[in-house]
Amino acid sequence: METQLLKSPQKRQVSAIIILLLLWEAGAATVKYSVLEERESGSFVANLAKDLGLHLGELTSRGARILSKGNKQLLQLDQKSGNLLLKEKLDREELCGDADPCILHFQVLLKNPVQFIQGELQLRDVNDHAPEFLEKKILLKISESSHLGTAFPLEIAQDLDVGSNTVQKYTITTNSHFHLVTRNHSDGRKYPELVLDKGLDREEQPEVRLILTALDGGSPPRTGTAEVLITVLDINDNAPEFAQLLYEVQVSENSPIGALVLAVSARDLDAGTHGELSYSFFQPSNQVIQVFEINAVTGEIRLKRMLDFEEIQSYHMEIEASDGGGLSGKCTVVIEVVDVNDNAPELTMSLLSNDIPENTPDSVVAIFGISDPDSGDNGKMMCSIQDHLPFLLKPTVQNFYTLVTEGPLDRESRAEYNITITVTDLGTPRLTTQHNITVLVSDVNDNAPAFTQTSYTLFVRENNSPALHIGSVSATDADAGANAQVTYSLLPPQDPQLPLASLVSINADNGQLFALRALDYEALQALEFRVGATDRGSPALSSQALVRVLVLDANDNSPFVLYPLQNGSAPCTELVPRAAEPGYLVSKVVAVDGDSGQNAWLSYQLLKATEPGLFGVWAHNGEVRTARLLSERDAAKHRLVVQVRDNGEPPLSASVTLHVLLVDGFSQPYLPLPEAASEPAQADPLTVYLVVALASVSSLFLFSVLAFIAVRLCRRGRAAPFDGYSVPEGHFSGHLVDVSGTGTLSQSYQYEVCLTGDPGTGEFKFLKPIFPNLLVQDSERK
Repeated sequence: METQLLKSPQKRQVSAIIILLLLWEAGAATVKYSVLEERESGSFVANLAKDLGLHLGELTSRGARILSKGNKQLLQLDQKSGNLLLKEKLDREELCGDADPCILHFQVLLKNPVQFIQGELQLRDVNDHAPEFLEKKILLKISESSHLGTAFPLEIAQDLDVGSNTVQKYTITTNSHFHLVTRNHSDGRKYPELVLDKGLDREEQPEVRLILTALDGGSPPRTGTAEVLITVLDINDNAPEFAQLLYEVQVSENSPIGALVLAVSARDLDAGTHGELSYSFFQPSNQVIQVFEINAVTGEIRLKRMLDFEEIQSYHMEIEASDGGGLSGKCTVVIEVVDVNDNAPELTMSLLSNDIPENTPDSVVAIFGISDPDSGDNGKMMCSIQDHLPFLLKPTVQNFYTLVTEGPLDRESRAEYNITITVTDLGTPRLTTQHNITVLVSDVNDNAPAFTQTSYTLFVRENNSPALHIGSVSATDADAGANAQVTYSLLPPQDPQLPLASLVSINADNGQLFALRALDYEALQALEFRVGATDRGSPALSSQALVRVLVLDANDNSPFVLYPLQNGSAPCTELVPRAAEPGYLVSKVVAVDGDSGQNAWLSYQLLKATEPGLFGVWAHNGEVRTARLLSERDAAKHRLVVQVRDNGEPPLSASVTLHVLLVDGFSQPYLPLPEAASEPAQADPLTVYLVVALASVSSLFLFSVLAFIAVRLCRRGRAAPFDGYSVPEGHFSGHLVDVSGTGTLSQSYQYEVCLTGDPGTGEFKFLKPIFPNLLVQDSERK
């Protein structure tokens, strides 16, 4: 098949032109078929697939279609069999009129790739019309002086058929005066002439009646008849003569009915009735009779109906002027119809795709043809669409255009386009036809879901109930349909040791997050993980977001006392000298709270005391101090209960018991008896290390004090003996020396030591030196 590459310059970018040149290829060969008219709808014409050299499957895969001129489709294609069929019964006379041959043009459109194949269907005539005379009675006036052999033309019969099926010959009834001859017009029509064989005598026979018969060439032939009435006249020696043998005139097709086209004029030199003229059409065609009428007296030719240049461009006719004596003269009139721009362009849509996928360049939206039955500039057309639209019009073959996308479309930017195709002719005035197309851009999964936030921070209070809704994440997808349906999921944590699946779950449909079990702030303060959002497109697209879950502390831990420990062992007794000033630090309660924030803010309070008002507890640091001066009347032993309370809601508390022993001085150590047997415990290495360290420090301190005393004694030059000093509630044997008022110190030094019943308890206390008020004994001075 010969092909031709169509090149149509575009006003836009060169790349579009190159695509046009490479994409569009139309077939230049023409397939020709013929078929008889009046065949039933669905009749077989030809096997188009075989004639085009295509397989049956190719017609379907390439979307083969039959396109006919105008909106009326005369043919149809069976894609399964490849047969070309008649869509309806065809009437040659209706479609083509007098034109012979009757050719109907059509196109075969193939897509993927686009290809046009021209086609012609010749509609052959069948003899379905009989010849018909417009006048059933033909009047003819012949002078009795007519010479033998004179020919008298008669009216012709009309036959809508063409070729051999139209009128082929005429016959007349047998008579003694005339015979009939069938002659041909210049346009091929046949007309009858009556030839005089025997002279007429009016006095013998004033009139002759004959039957004229027209026969076509069909098999069997069809006939039509008319009566010929011949009136014999007296002698008339001058025939009418027209001023012109040929009249030519141009008439605009928009001339109104009744408009004067032309006035013919003839004269006759005879007088009386022989000089009176009558004008008429001579052997007119059916088209002439339908459109024009002639005034028999004045010879004026006027319009009976509107002219249509697109139907008939010119009319040829003969005008006969007859006098009263039977003589006549003839002239020829040629009427040219002048085209005016009275037909707007027509647009015939052959293929329309209203749904175009986005991101697909050069998609075919529509294929359509345009036509204008006017001629010249009136029939020339321009086709365009609106500016600033991502579409191009590409001309193909014989006024066919293809509307394609200029580039990839983006549904998210614009999902619908209203395109107006405007076809304008170049006539005066210009006529315009518009056709509107709505193009919907179908979605392609080209947008991943987008979270509303890149990271989410959620708060949940510890000790929550299982399956508690702790928050939500949300993602949107700019696509549509299934491409915009988002599914949420938890992504594997970066730390493989984190049991994320047992801590948190997510609703796949709405992104709601749930805590699967109770969380413990003291064990886990924060949890970070990533969630994914995946659409349901193909291929699926996804995105991620970071979720940070902060566990809020609840007041679920009571304060815990570190010192003094309450472990059931022998209590540690705090020794306080009776000479202590108010505010003397007795001890300090040390406690901690496992919670955080204000739940861990601790306050201290003295709940119980053996003697209220003697001791006080500082609320913020837990220091136990004397509230006033001690006296001899105050009991020696005191039991203090200190409460430690946090600042949570509700507040939690713990209590601790302190034992305080008032002593007169620190010259003798005091060993309290155990009030409760301590459970046997293994030695704690930490206790051992601490005891060793404390012993070392104490030894170093003792050595320093002794050195200081020795230096002082050496300066005084002599030593003074001291009396013993006893401690209440216990007696330690030892050499104690009184100190006189001169300021000399005792030869030995006493420390207060708190010994535990069992070193395995880990209890200890720093050694504190006791400086008693030593009285100098003057009696022992030397």
